[in-house]
Amino acid sequence: MHRRRRTALLLSAAIAAAPLLTACGNDAHPGAAAVVGGQRITVAQLENRVNEVREAQRAAVPDETQYTQAIAKTGTLTRDTLHSMVLDRVLHRAAEDAGVTVTRKEIQEMRTGLEQQAGSAKALETAWLQRYGIAPERLDENLRLQLEAQKLAAALGTDTSQAAFWQALSEASKKLDVDLNPRYGTWDVEKSSRVDAKTPWVREVTATGTQETA
Repeated sequence: MHRRRRTALLLSAAIAAAPLLTACGNDAHPGAAAVVGGQRITVAQLENRVNEVREAQRAAVPDETQYTQAIAKTGTLTRDTLHSMVLDRVLHRAAEDAGVTVTRKEIQEMRTGLEQQAGSAKALETAWLQRYGIAPERLDENLRLQLEAQKLAAALGTDTSQAAFWQALSEASKKLDVDLNPRYGTWDVEKSSRVDAKTPWVREVTATGTQETA
């Protein structure tokens, strides 16, 4: 299996995100950007997540020129955010199927280690925003997912770059019957990814360093 290349979770392309549609593939789920396991990810939910990142970028970069540059670097934010939201659910299902759980204490321990590495809590939030497009209020949620990925891989006796890990996600994708709004492409069950996605998602994160899965 080809190792997936993560370009900082979201980044590269032009300035504006394309308009959102208001129905899924066959109009069976109006207002949905995607349906995962029979549950909708609504257009409104997707827009809210994108707006969280944009607002955080604006707060972090008050200079208009720098803000414009930041937007330009995250021009695929809407599609990439949806990709992440879907894959988060797929991963969570795979983890549940494997009996994997993550505690609040584990999340806090990982965050504390990363904050020490970054120099401060604010520095960590800024780094996650700039590198991965994660708004500060979503940081703990993202760390939980990283821990789920790591613990799932360990339970499978592998790591997140190997075929066995992605096969578990593929099986979860099949069970959840992912249906994307065609505006965002289609979901490749075997790869657990949008077919046109260029940003795979899982990265190896430890308290002593960050290694992106290629």
